Amino acid sequence: METQFWFSCLALTVFVYFLTKTLPREKLNLPPGPRPWPVIGNLNHIGALPHRSIHALAQKYGPLIHLKFGSASVVVGSNVEMAKVFLKTMDVNFASRPVTAAGKYTGYEYKDITWAPYGPYWRQARRMCLMELFSAKRLESYEYIRVEEMNSLLKNMFKTCGKPILVKDYLSTVTLNVISRMVLGKRYLDKDIENPVVAPQEFKTMLDELFLLNGVLNVGM
Repeated sequence: METQFWFSCLALTVFVYFLTKTLPREKLNLPPGPRPWPVIGNLNHIGALPHRSIHALAQKYGPLIHLKFGSASVVVGSNVEMAKVFLKTMDVNFASRPVTAAGKYTGYEYKDITWAPYGPYWRQARRMCLMELFSAKRLESYEYIRVEEMNSLLKNMFKTCGKPILVKDYLSTVTLNVISRMVLGKRYLDKDIENPVVAPQEFKTMLDELFLLNGVLNVGM
């Protein structure tokens, strides 16, 4: 019975594959790239470090290449000229974001400015960030926060003088403290804070996981 089930699945897969190959499709003028495999596309060409794998493919196929990540088509530009085309000449065409699970589940159904599709909502969110967080006046008003956090960083590093340290953790802490004080008005990685909502280490772990989920190569996008 189980053998019959797997045989049916295999037959259905083969049928769908040949059906998609025989149906008439619009011919797209796509850049060169390696030939994709069924189902997985070019994921077999992507190693543990995707940026290095794509760089190696660009050395072979040119500065503009076409890849298939599963069923999703991806066009990659790998030099300054191609970057200008994407980000300046045709910026509106490429201004939106891909629809991914990360954007849905960590960005409140694509409401976060990072994952929100290009349109009125995104433009309004961007305008608010520029006015309330990144304007020259706002940045100047937050200077004392940056000074205090840098002093705190130097004091903490001085306490560990003569011992090996992981610089990444210190830089991550000072960055998150600056951001949380600017946006939320308090430090969330302060061990001396009274009645914290979450423990500092738990909060840091949550943020590390959030950054990881939003930065990994998404096979199922």
